[in-house]
Amino acid sequence: MSDWRFRPTLWPTLFTLPALVVLLGLGTWQVDRLYWKRDLIETRVSRSSAPAIQAPDRIDDFAAMAFRKVRVAGIFLHDKEMYLGARTMRGNVGYQVVTPLRRADGGYLLVNRGWVPRERRDPATRAEGQPEGAVVVEGLIREPGFKGVFPPDNRPAENFWFHVDVPAMAAWAGLEDVANYVVEAGPAPNPGGLPIGGQTRIQLRNEHLQYAFIWYSLAVTLVVIYILYHRRRET
Repeated sequence: MSDWRFRPTLWPTLFTLPALVVLLGLGTWQVDRLYWKRDLIETRVSRSSAPAIQAPDRIDDFAAMAFRKVRVAGIFLHDKEMYLGARTMRGNVGYQVVTPLRRADGGYLLVNRGWVPRERRDPATRAEGQPEGAVVVEGLIREPGFKGVFPPDNRPAENFWFHVDVPAMAAWAGLEDVANYVVEAGPAPNPGGLPIGGQTRIQLRNEHLQYAFIWYSLAVTLVVIYILYHRRRET
């Protein structure tokens, strides 16, 4: 008659225990990220769908104001528009047009009016979308300065910007008293169809549950392999 017994050995155990701790830690971290991302998406959705408020003169607490919908009246300075590139829309390469707005209540505000295709960068090719006189803009508050992981430098001399830099853009446009945030225009269509507003990303990819499942599955697999490896038949 034979029997199976579990008899762990030293070196496999010394390898397995730290590896198991790491795998469980990674799975738990992904669960935490899952709930963090859900809260982030819910915050963006609730703020962007709330009624518009008057655009503030400046923002001191971006965490409390990001993605709030605002309304502001003023006059666009189309001769000072700036171009964020390279931005794609449905696979097409183009730019996002950032235009200073001289506010009716004083000061200036940078407005990301939306996307234009590369061949329509020249304002003369989209004159219908360059309204003269007073306008009212609705959009979402965004904190400037996000650069990505390995950001190239802005090129003010070419009026080509990879990220919004309010002080540098204000200096390029020769403006003072510029608000320290950006408004990204909403989806309301512009005359002639360009620029195309509503470029703000509200929904975000949230695949952390899948990642957590992978790490926890690897942890379970490691435990099973460890147990099977140390099973010994005794007669």
